[in-house]
Amino acid sequence: MSVKIRLKRMGTKRRPYYRIVVMDSRAPRDGRAIEEVGIYHPIETADKQLSLKEDKVKEWLGKGARPTLTVKRLLNKNNITIK
Repeated sequence: MSVKIRLKRMGTKRRPYYRIVVMDSRAPRDGRAIEEVGIYHPIETADKQLSLKEDKVKEWLGKGARPTLTVKRLLNKNNITIK
């Protein structure tokens, strides 16, 4: 099973927010997640946009989970390095 760290869309029309989740890569975008590791709210101010459980993210990266490009960018913004 290939595991990805990716975004799961929540919210309403024109007011989205995203949960950063660990999922099987074959699962649909809004399907069942293995674990929730953060929240990304793009409409908020810069200091409230991203909330992460850094220890869980690092744990999943250590287990071999691959972040999507968008999540990789968000993690780099938060100074979490990815190999």
